[in-house]
Amino acid sequence: MADTVELPSRLAILPFKNKVLLPGAIIRIRCTSPTSVKLVEQELWQREEKGMIGILPVRDTAAASETPTVSDSVDQTSKVHGGSSDSNTKVQNDVHWHNRGVAARALHLSRGVEKPSGRVTYIVVLEGLCRFNVQELSTRGTYHTAKISSLEMTKTEMEQVEHDPDFIMLSRQFKATAMELISVLEQKQSTGGRTKVLLETVPVHKLADIFVASFEISFEEQLSMLDSVDAKVRLSKATELVDRHLQSIRVAEKITQKVEGQLSKSQKEFLLRQQMKAIKEELGDNDDEEDDLAALERKMQSAGMPQNTWKLAIREFRRLKKMQPQQPGYSSSRAYLELLSDLPWQKASKEHELDLRAAQERLDNDHYGLVKVKQRIIEYLAVRKLKPDARGPVLCFVGPPGVGKTSLASSIAAALDRKFVRISLGGVKDEADIRGHRRTYIGSMPGRLIDGLKKVAVCNPVMLLDEIDKTGSDVRGDPASALLEVLDPEQNKTFNDHYLNVPFDLSKVIFVATANRAQPIPPPLLDRMEVIELPGYTPEEKLKIAMRHLIPRVLDQHGLSSEFLQIPKAMVQLVIQRYTREAGVRSLERNLAALARAAAVRVAEQEQVVPLSKGVEGLSTPLLENRLVDSAEVEMEVIPMGVNNRDISNTFRITSPLVVDETMVEKVLGPPKFDGRETAERVVTPGICVGLVWTTFGGEVQFVEASTMVGKGELHLTGQLGDVIKESAQIALTWVRARAADLKLTSAEGINLLEGRDIHIHFPAGAIPKDGPSAGVTLVTALVSLFSKRKVRSDTAMTGEMTLRGLVLPVGGIKDKILAAHRYGIKRVILPEKNLKDLVEVPPSVLANLEILLAKRMEDVLEQAFDSGCPWRQNSKL
Repeated sequence: MADTVELPSRLAILPFKNKVLLPGAIIRIRCTSPTSVKLVEQELWQREEKGMIGILPVRDTAAASETPTVSDSVDQTSKVHGGSSDSNTKVQNDVHWHNRGVAARALHLSRGVEKPSGRVTYIVVLEGLCRFNVQELSTRGTYHTAKISSLEMTKTEMEQVEHDPDFIMLSRQFKATAMELISVLEQKQSTGGRTKVLLETVPVHKLADIFVASFEISFEEQLSMLDSVDAKVRLSKATELVDRHLQSIRVAEKITQKVEGQLSKSQKEFLLRQQMKAIKEELGDNDDEEDDLAALERKMQSAGMPQNTWKLAIREFRRLKKMQPQQPGYSSSRAYLELLSDLPWQKASKEHELDLRAAQERLDNDHYGLVKVKQRIIEYLAVRKLKPDARGPVLCFVGPPGVGKTSLASSIAAALDRKFVRISLGGVKDEADIRGHRRTYIGSMPGRLIDGLKKVAVCNPVMLLDEIDKTGSDVRGDPASALLEVLDPEQNKTFNDHYLNVPFDLSKVIFVATANRAQPIPPPLLDRMEVIELPGYTPEEKLKIAMRHLIPRVLDQHGLSSEFLQIPKAMVQLVIQRYTREAGVRSLERNLAALARAAAVRVAEQEQVVPLSKGVEGLSTPLLENRLVDSAEVEMEVIPMGVNNRDISNTFRITSPLVVDETMVEKVLGPPKFDGRETAERVVTPGICVGLVWTTFGGEVQFVEASTMVGKGELHLTGQLGDVIKESAQIALTWVRARAADLKLTSAEGINLLEGRDIHIHFPAGAIPKDGPSAGVTLVTALVSLFSKRKVRSDTAMTGEMTLRGLVLPVGGIKDKILAAHRYGIKRVILPEKNLKDLVEVPPSVLANLEILLAKRMEDVLEQAFDSGCPWRQNSKL
């Protein structure tokens, strides 16, 4: 390489994409663009001598967004904008030229095979000579040219720099770092000798460019080296880059050594453990506290396992001691032994003398009403008191949501002074959730019952099987069938969980189940339980529950008290009548919570911030009236953390509590959802009748609408109906058609009632599935009303099924249905005569507001449903 390089005033510019050629470095480039190919052919290919060409770094179009646009001013990096290296003029302004470049000499040039499209590729090997500065860029020709000035130092300037103390220090530092890098590389490659020669012969300022060019650095760092015209700055940057490359190599070696050490770790571990064991035995330093396996063994010994279980556990423990922690079965075997040690084989809650009066008081405090249910619970507890080991039946509370089934189970646990655990069975379809997974499967674990016993750590808790009616079955088994063994007192002494694989005694556990309805429960499982029905609450009971339980709980949950918010009894009754028609009280509690949130906003807005200064005479707030005296200091009360929210709220007292009125109720809860006039408004034309049905959410009022139209005598049913209710509709139509003449629906015998017309029966609220044998009498009444063109009484509702001969059959859910009629404001209810016995369960306060009409045959229903009685003939054979 020549010491001095004479450059012409103009050089041809070869565009470059995200690469920087530094002086002294050699690079191989591929020229494919038309402009670059033209430049090579005219400047290099046709000349015998290899000429010089300028290399100018340029961003490609993909990185154009990172560089200034044409309209931007030139910044301190002095980027000059120019034309694109490609012939496509659409991206001409998106390619940006750098104002500095490197003059290069072509060392080798080869021409590729011409493609069918006429495109030619050239491979050029270039050697960087010196830096230059672009003074003027020209794009008039087929390729770019530039007027340049050299940036190389003269011999005199170089001598002055070489005698500079700072330059000498930087040179030594650079050479030391470079030599260290070469020594590291010599251990991996055999190319260190030639590099050492370069280090000793090439000038330091040129050596810096050569070293940096051999590293993988970013485009911005390459440009920074190109712009470093000053030798000291260039040397400083090169030292930093070489040192960084050296550190990265050392980190990589460290990681490699660590990985190699890990590979041999498993081979050495067994020998090291044996040596450690021998050393501890010689020193007598066997510390059981630090030995996990020893601690596990002591835990197993104190678990109180039965003899057969202990033999299995000790055999598994000996197998575990021979295994290495890295072996696949180690963790599963360890988890199994931990479970055996944690299970309460003999640990039980200490039962105190059962006080039935205290249990009755607790039930009364926790639940209002439910007299029959509480009486059955007290009977159950009395038997447990007389005979603690009695195998009593499994209580199953059946009722709509929000009536207190789960809290009743919790009250039983509190009365017995036992721990309480809840097992949710809703949506469970895998038998392994009850019996556990076998240990041969990956990720196996015990069933929910064993896991629940492990959590409460006693063998005699009160275990609640919640939502037992919502279990399903599929290819993974039937959980309901697995519960047969659990709930059978003759079998659960030796309950066998698949994961444990040893018998576990569940006979000491008191099981309580809950369900919304009993029909989905399989008969064998239902036979093992005593069903206790919890019907919905009456409006009077809801009012008492709200005043005693719901309002205090809602106020406490929202950080309020009666000093901030008062909800009068009349407003609670208004919410019950106009905003809720559920069997339970959850919707009522949500509405009361909405009123509490509105009050919380008002209280929070009235809180005042007290400044910590003396000049506060101008303030007059309820918080300061009792605490400030003229020209006195403010007395601040420090409230400790963790006190009751109610105590904190009392610090910010308002002048008067917020009393809920009807205006506030409508503002917070919106317009009333129910007004009590729904039946009167809907039963306005013939063909409409009010029925009573039972759902999982309690009793409901169901309207039945019938209409006629021109047709072929067909029956149309809509409203998402099941098969049973469709059959009831067909039976009802057949009965009406057979009695058409007797009911004076046709003028004479033998006339077809459906001649030339179709019947359409609709059950509103089509999004709700409907099925069940209790709509027969309602369908007949609607059809008779339709054909006779007489309205059914709007204050009357009915329920019952009928036979093809007109006999009214009894139905279930009478209490829920009567409560639903009472909530809707209905005054008369028609029931099957055989359901008279079920009226004992209905509260007297509800029966006092209703007229109960009993029917034995369908004629009795029609007689009570119309104002003028049933229109049959006196001599009818009905």
